[in-house]
Amino acid sequence: MKIGFVGSGSWGTALAQVVSDNGHDALIWGRTLDEIVDISRYHQNEKFFPGVRLNENIRASTDLNSLTDREIIVLSVPADAVESVCTMLNSILTHPVIIVNVAKGFHPVSHKRLSVVIKETIEPRFIKDVVSLIGPSHAEEVIIRLLTSINAVCENETFASIVQGTFSNSYFRVYRSFDVIGAEMGVGIKNIIAIASGILSGLGLGDNARAALMTRGLAEMSRFGIAMGGKPETYLGLTGVGDLIVTCTSVHSRNYQAGLLIGKLNSAKPFWDMNTKTVEGVKAAKVIYEESVRLGISMPITEQVYRVLYKNVSPKEAVVALMSRNLKPEFTE
Repeated sequence: MKIGFVGSGSWGTALAQVVSDNGHDALIWGRTLDEIVDISRYHQNEKFFPGVRLNENIRASTDLNSLTDREIIVLSVPADAVESVCTMLNSILTHPVIIVNVAKGFHPVSHKRLSVVIKETIEPRFIKDVVSLIGPSHAEEVIIRLLTSINAVCENETFASIVQGTFSNSYFRVYRSFDVIGAEMGVGIKNIIAIASGILSGLGLGDNARAALMTRGLAEMSRFGIAMGGKPETYLGLTGVGDLIVTCTSVHSRNYQAGLLIGKLNSAKPFWDMNTKTVEGVKAAKVIYEESVRLGISMPITEQVYRVLYKNVSPKEAVVALMSRNLKPEFTE
């Protein structure tokens, strides 16, 4: 099968290797010439994976038109770039393809889920369907073929099965899921909780605090997702608790690392001054906080992360605010 990857970053490269290992034709498109040359000529992506040798069958190009013969196109770009790359794809596609989205987040202005953004941006005649390939996964582990399990999420089982079969192998296991709303909400909101997890670690507050945070964070994820139409069981699966665990605990998590810096310095200002990486939870915190206020959904952890990031509240103040809330039974808001 011919598969194109939009984006030459870490996740696009790792997933291209997965399908190339499976015998498929993997072609990566990217804007950065150095990365494209590194992949196609030297079979590496030294910027993201120092010392790692890539499958030599992976090809790369800076010409977007090279993707016109693909059967599956994988969008491996940040959430806020999904709309713009879909606009570009709409101008070069010549036949219907399966679009696979791997970003975890929301449109920064409309607050829409990414599968909705894709379907509204690319003409229907060019889309067979959109499948989200999401779950607990870090490119740094996938690229060296460590065991990983994620979900192919789509309401259409046929296309979910095609993506599942295309990407699954001995080290990369893909399950099917049909709760598009619940899954996309889960993997977007968990990034916010991961920032909070990093903050707690930065403040030196220990394992008890992080265990409580992740548990109450899961409650927030499921509360919001179910209110949007997601299914409760989704939050006990890979796009719920699974992704929450890995993002809140892994050194590979950009969201956790961002929170760690903020917690250590007890301020978000150094993060804003120094950060050059995509940290999806930062933008998701604003989106979900604003939506929770609009809809009247209780999201106390999200609220405090938002206040730390955007209202100059110190992490220590945010922790006090959370711990000082009115006492109540556990299984309430």
